[in-house]
Amino acid sequence: MRTTLRWLLAAGMVFAGLSHLFWGRREFQNQVPEWATEISKIDKDGIVMVSGAVEVMLGAALVVLPKEKRRIGAILAGFFIAIFPGNVDQWLHHRNGFGMDSDAKRLGRLFIQPLLVAGALWSTRR
Repeated sequence: MRTTLRWLLAAGMVFAGLSHLFWGRREFQNQVPEWATEISKIDKDGIVMVSGAVEVMLGAALVVLPKEKRRIGAILAGFFIAIFPGNVDQWLHHRNGFGMDSDAKRLGRLFIQPLLVAGALWSTRR
């Protein structure tokens, strides 16, 4: 069960990362909070590109580095925690993106994030 979840997370991360880099790039830019560009000094496209590359690397690492799965799971959990404020900002500012076209959907996604954190940690335990 853990291995299956780890592989599903890996596939999801690679897919999400590739969508950041290619077909969903503009829509992801619309979801980047203004404060993120001010803090990072990187424009929205740069943030989307970096986060996409990180997602692809984390997803691939979950599969190709099984001996490091616990460490990678912790990093992935940290990544999910790091992007959570952006999800909150999207909900607070009513920004649509990828089917998140209502406050109820955007709020619901906030409750999925802890499940992703837990899944990343649980699926990579020994």
